[in-house]
Amino acid sequence: MTRVLIAPGLFGSGEGHWQRHWLQDHQDVQLVEQNDWDFPHLGSWMEKLEEALEEAGDAYIVAHSLGCVLTARLAGRPAARRVKGALLVAPCDIPVTEALHAGHLSFGTMPTEALPFPSITIGSLNDIYMRLDRLTLFGRLWNSDVRNIGLAGHINIASGFGRWPSGYGFLEMLKARSRHRRPQGFSTAVAAPI
Repeated sequence: MTRVLIAPGLFGSGEGHWQRHWLQDHQDVQLVEQNDWDFPHLGSWMEKLEEALEEAGDAYIVAHSLGCVLTARLAGRPAARRVKGALLVAPCDIPVTEALHAGHLSFGTMPTEALPFPSITIGSLNDIYMRLDRLTLFGRLWNSDVRNIGLAGHINIASGFGRWPSGYGFLEMLKARSRHRRPQGFSTAVAAPI
């Protein structure tokens, strides 16, 4: 069975967050543990993600917020060959996140390379960490299928997302796409809220 790697964002995904529920709900799901959740550094976070991918063999990545930016940074790196697909939930915009959490990030600029693996990017109409127009832009740059799920905030505990069972549907959709992978990528149109 192909493993699913959970890649949280800044401050990690604490108790009650849907990523923690996913870790408890499935045996094939593993957390990409970071040494410092509060002051992320791109180099050390990337090292941990690449180690987890190497250990897993092939894996799907389910990322949230800064974890999405980390996953997008895999483009052009050898470890990307191990990624069967990525579910990028509520990616954060680095300049906005730096403004909201001054002094916490050392993550460079937003990645703009197309991802060499299938991906679905989930966003909302009212996420303070990334406006919808920016979500659409990065979805297009990453060659990712963008889904707008309406007024869902940052798709975290604060916006009412605990277990988030409908998220499993997106993961199953991603798995189906990776099995029927098309070499040209996927549509980047923003779907109507669901």
